[in-house]
Amino acid sequence: MRQGIPYAEVIGDPIAHSKSPTIHNFWLEALGIEAEYRKTRVTAAGLAAYFLQRRADPDWLGCNITIPHKIAAMDYVDDPGGVRQRIGAINTVACETGGPLIGTNTDAGGFLQPLAARKWQGSRAILAGAGGAAQAIGFALRSIGINELTLVVRDAAKGRALLDKLGLDGIVQGFDAPLPAADLLVNSTSLGMIGNAPYAPDLSTLPGAAMVYDIVYAPLETPLLAAARARGLATIDGLEMLIGQAALAFDIFFDAVAPRELDADLRDLLLAPVAAD
Repeated sequence: MRQGIPYAEVIGDPIAHSKSPTIHNFWLEALGIEAEYRKTRVTAAGLAAYFLQRRADPDWLGCNITIPHKIAAMDYVDDPGGVRQRIGAINTVACETGGPLIGTNTDAGGFLQPLAARKWQGSRAILAGAGGAAQAIGFALRSIGINELTLVVRDAAKGRALLDKLGLDGIVQGFDAPLPAADLLVNSTSLGMIGNAPYAPDLSTLPGAAMVYDIVYAPLETPLLAAARARGLATIDGLEMLIGQAALAFDIFFDAVAPRELDADLRDLLLAPVAAD
């Protein structure tokens, strides 16, 4: 039985930059739903204790998961949908009062929404990263017919393992290697995020019709996207995936459809300057 206001949250480390509370609370207010969405810093060492504590909280509806917990969190949840085998990472945990914690992944669907909206088509992709987000994105790319994938990674063995898991032809290369020609370049790493080094590869090998997609949203205009626009390439920024995956999670947590007709207002809110204390 609920004892207070029901809530969901996003966890990660770092977490201060997260815009997920702004998104979910905007939708909750628009729909008149009495609930909250928060953000909570959880370290790798504290992940087990976090789930143990939240499982006992009758008002907790679940959480979204960001860097660096998308793979480790699978050890603390049930997986009836086979997400571990199909994707290898989760970004959403749902909790029914008195029931098990259910892990799922809305990153794949959220990633695909902007591509579908643009009616994008292609068969060759480059994916920077091999972490939790990359695993969901790789799964999504395979689902739309990508048959040639280049992984740009620091750890070649990890990249090869991901290619093998996806069952795709491709190559694994380091960040210093020239990019091959491709229809889509995706940055799924934290490079370019505030406080991190940029991801700024030479884009001259990409054809003029290529799309560049950066899932980083803080800052929204990353060095990668700026370079792509300077070359006249089409781009997708991180807010689009963030809002898309959040809408899928919102339905899971609050049993309501996110009012996507308000996306323009939401985007304005997310881009508004933060007032100083």
